[in-house]
Amino acid sequence: MSNRIYVNYGQDPGRMVQEILTHMQIERSIPENALIGIKPNLVVAKPSTSGATTSPALVGGIIEYLKAKGRNNIVILESSWIGERTSRAFEVCGYNELALKYGVQLIDLQRDSCTAHQAGGMEIAVCDAVTRLDYLINVPVLKGHCQTKITCALKNLKGCIPNSEKRRFHTMGLHKPIAYLNKIIRTDLVIVDGIMGDLDFEEGGNPVQMDMVLAGRDPVLVDSYVAGLLGYAPEEIGYLRIAESIGVGSFVDESTEVIELNKEYSGMRGAPTRKIERLAQYVDEKDACSACYGSLIRALARLDEQGLLGQIPGKIHIGQGYRGKSGTGIGVGACARGFAVSVRGCPPTAREIIEAIARIVQQQTNLY
Repeated sequence: MSNRIYVNYGQDPGRMVQEILTHMQIERSIPENALIGIKPNLVVAKPSTSGATTSPALVGGIIEYLKAKGRNNIVILESSWIGERTSRAFEVCGYNELALKYGVQLIDLQRDSCTAHQAGGMEIAVCDAVTRLDYLINVPVLKGHCQTKITCALKNLKGCIPNSEKRRFHTMGLHKPIAYLNKIIRTDLVIVDGIMGDLDFEEGGNPVQMDMVLAGRDPVLVDSYVAGLLGYAPEEIGYLRIAESIGVGSFVDESTEVIELNKEYSGMRGAPTRKIERLAQYVDEKDACSACYGSLIRALARLDEQGLLGQIPGKIHIGQGYRGKSGTGIGVGACARGFAVSVRGCPPTAREIIEAIARIVQQQTNLY
C-alpha cells in the first residue's frame, strides 16, 4: 500500500533493508525481465560516514534481495553535483567495488544523453538512461539542506538531469522544478539511508547518527515523514507543497501506517562533530539510543536557528538511565517520561520535540 512507511533501526544497513523488503515483497510488482535502476545520492566524493552519501552496504542489500528473487537486470545510476566527477564519487564512495562484487553496471549520467520532457507547462531535460528504466528505486540520504531545508527522495532525482539543467534549476528557485521533475520521473520505491545524515548541508560535515532505514512507495509521503524527523512541517518545504498539489503523492496524515520493525533497538553512538558537541551542552544524557538522541540533536539545531536554544529552562533529560525516574524538568523519549514535561515516543520526531520545547519557552515568556 502506498500509505505505508516502513522503519527499521540498527547499524547493519544491508540486513535492515532486506528485512524491510521482505515485509514489502516488492518483487510482486517487478516483472522478472524488468530493467531496475537504483539511484543513490553520491552528490560528492565522500564516504557515507560523512553524512553526505548513500551507504554502499545499503545498496548491496537491495541488490542481494533482488537477485535472490530472480530480478537480475539491475543498474546503478548517478550524476554528482557540478564540479564533482561522478566517476570519482563511484570510486571514493565504494560503488566500483560494489558493482564488481554483484556484477551490476554503473551508469555515469554526467556522460549520458538527454531529452526534453514537458510537465505542467515546464520543459525539463532528463537523462535518457533514466527514462529507459522499468522500475526506479530511489535511495537518498536523510539530511538537511541549506537552501531547501531538507533533501531526500524528491530532490535526489536532481541527479537524473544534465549539469546544464541543474544550473537552470537554481535560477528557477529549485522548488518548482524539483516538484515537476518528479511528475516526469516516476519513483517506484524509496529507500532512505537514515544511518548517518548531515544536520544542515547536503555535502556532509556535521553528521548525526540516527541508525534507521526507511522505505515507502510514495516519495511525497516519505519526504513529509522525513521533514518531521528533521523538525519541519511538510508545508514548510516548498517543493513538497508543490509536489503534493500536482498529484505526485500525499502528505503523512492520520491514515498513514508507520510500521516499525524493531522499536526496542538500542545502539552505540559514534564520536560527535564539534557542532553536535555544542548542542549536546543542553542535554543530560544517560544511555540514550542513537535514534532518540539523533532526533533531539536535530530538534536543538532547529531551535538554535529560531533563537530559542538559550531560553530552554535547564537541561533536557534523555536515555534509558531515566527509566522509572521522575523530575521537574524536560524528558525526551519513552524512557524519560517521568519528568514534568514529557515528549513521548520511541523515538519522538524532532518536530514533536521542537513543539514541546517551544511551548515551554512561550509559557516562560508570558510569565514576565
